[in-house]
Formats: sequence, structure tokens, C-alpha cells
Amino acid sequence: MMQISESHLQKNSLFNSMNRFIGAVNNMDQTVMVPSLLRDVPLEEEREMAALKSSGNSDIEDGDMYSYYQLLKSIRCDIEWGVMRAEEAKKRKESRDSISRMDSAEEDSEVSSEEDEDNLQKQFQFHMTGLHGVLSKLTQQANTLTNRYKQEIGIGSY
Repeated sequence: MMQISESHLQKNSLFNSMNRFIGAVNNMDQTVMVPSLLRDVPLEEEREMAALKSSGNSDIEDGDMYSYYQLLKSIRCDIEWGVMRAEEAKKRKESRDSISRMDSAEEDSEVSSEEDEDNLQKQFQFHMTGLHGVLSKLTQQANTLTNRYKQEIGIGSY
């Protein structure tokens, strides 16, 4: 009984979500032998474009499968290697805003440490839930792209 509930909980872990996404993108990458064939192949208008527009993703400008293929591979690299570029940009912005933060830091020091701990836990849970949901959607979309590629080259859907 304990193993069943543990495996159910592990299924929903962030680590397993990342592994499923990376596996789906690796499968997509191995299946798509000629990525340039994805150029000018539109995404299915109904489901896929609605999902992309609702996510507010500005990285997909062309709306074709090739740009989405590139996006999924880029996200996989960010997960595997980290997002150093984003951290560097954040540090540059922080150095520009350091003077204004010094003034506001004095006002913020009055917040109790218990409130900070509760807030941090809520923020962590919120972001973990969001990240798990995003990874699940991206995994599904990588699988969809793989199947669409197979259809385009005549292998058929599996």
C-alpha cells in the first residue's frame, strides 16, 4: 500500500516532470532527422496555436513547427544546463538599481521573519505547481510535434 501511494506521489514530482519533458524532447530530436522540413508547416490552428497564444510566448513569431521545435530544444537546454544568461541579465539590472534598493531596504527591514518564512513557503509551492503544469504541457506539445512530423514525412502517427 505504501509503495503505491509513494509511486503516485513520485509521478507528480518536479524531477519526474523534468525527466518526462527531456525524454519527450530527446525523442522529438531523434525523430526529426531533417528539422528544416518543419519550416512553413503551420501548427494545428485549433489546439496548438490556442495553447501558444494563451501562454503568451513571444519566442514563437513565425507560428510554424520549426520555430516551436527550436523553442522546445532551447527549454531543454535551459533545464539541463541552467539559465546563466538570465542570471547575468538579472545581475546587471540589480547593479543599475542598487541605489534605489538601498533606500527601500531600510523600510522593508521591519517585516517579521515569520511572515517572510510563510511567504517563502507559499511562493515556493506556487512556483513548483506552476512549473510542474508548464512542464506537463510542454511534454505533451513535444510529443504532438513528433507525431505531426511523422505524419508530414509519411510515417504515420503512432
